[in-house]
Amino acid sequence: MRVVRSRLIPYRLPLRQPWRSAHGAMAERSGWLVSLESANGLVGYGDCAPLPEAGTERAEDAGARLQTALPALIGEEAETLLAHLDAAWMTMPAARCAIETALIDLLAQRAGMPLARWLNPAASLAPRVNAAIGGLDAGTAARAVQALKEGFAVLKVKVGVGEPHSELHVLRRLADGLPPGAKLRLDANGAWEEVTARRFIDGLAELPVEALEEPLAKADFQALQRLQDVARFSLALDESLAGAGRELCCDYLPVRRLVLKPMVLGGPLAAYELARRARRAGLECVATTTLDSAVGTWAACHLAAALGNDLAHGLATAAWLAEDVGNLPHFTDGRVRLDNRRCGLGFCRFAE
Repeated sequence: MRVVRSRLIPYRLPLRQPWRSAHGAMAERSGWLVSLESANGLVGYGDCAPLPEAGTERAEDAGARLQTALPALIGEEAETLLAHLDAAWMTMPAARCAIETALIDLLAQRAGMPLARWLNPAASLAPRVNAAIGGLDAGTAARAVQALKEGFAVLKVKVGVGEPHSELHVLRRLADGLPPGAKLRLDANGAWEEVTARRFIDGLAELPVEALEEPLAKADFQALQRLQDVARFSLALDESLAGAGRELCCDYLPVRRLVLKPMVLGGPLAAYELARRARRAGLECVATTTLDSAVGTWAACHLAAALGNDLAHGLATAAWLAEDVGNLPHFTDGRVRLDNRRCGLGFCRFAE
């Protein structure tokens, strides 16, 4: 399948309200769509949405690299381009993600199947999803209630933004309002040193916590092992995977879970290959977005479906965007529903 046309389309998407984490607040999401057209008229899309605090390159570096690289794709076969992405792109995961996603979107369309089934023929097309309810602020309880009404059973909360004792107090009140079976998934974004993380984990002992992502500012494996040994729930690596995805040895990791973000790991195929190694080592894997545009959301949803597990994945983030670049997957009853009749990503861009 020969690529005959490429486009780089910038976007800037305001958020409905600031997205707060231990790294600060974000008011908009910006990046580029990559569009690749094949000789037989198919169009594949990819999203480049750099987020350095999550482990990607800087936005200006990604944009410059794509502007240089895209013209060189013209006339080449998609399979050949995909096979040669790695060596030159390892330091540019968000830019690589955009090109890889557009290429495998084309290949899955040609194969006549959803991207999830192209990655894994046994993929489920209705993976579970957690609700992203943001940080612990005055609106957290209301967002939790709304998420529960929409059928979500796992609520993801950003922690490590405020004083730990105060956050634990708010979490206890939030947990008191949860129905049986509902769980909290916490993300500290590398907020703490080991002593504080240990105290926080101890304070969660009686709460319905499903996992805690990136508790430590520095991914000290010995410290993480000590924390995992005392935690009742899974600790997870997320930002710490940046730059190590293809070289990571999963057999000796100190946590039970990996958080796989296509934007950080270089694309959904790159993330899926890491997941295969992780599963062999007995690790849990969840797929999440990095608060991406609709294209990035589609890519993460197909990755989650290809993983084929019953964990809730971090995919329902597009509601934080006040506008988007195209259609979104369908979320209902705490799941994302991918249509078996939609080939490739299933993305359709809004008219300009």
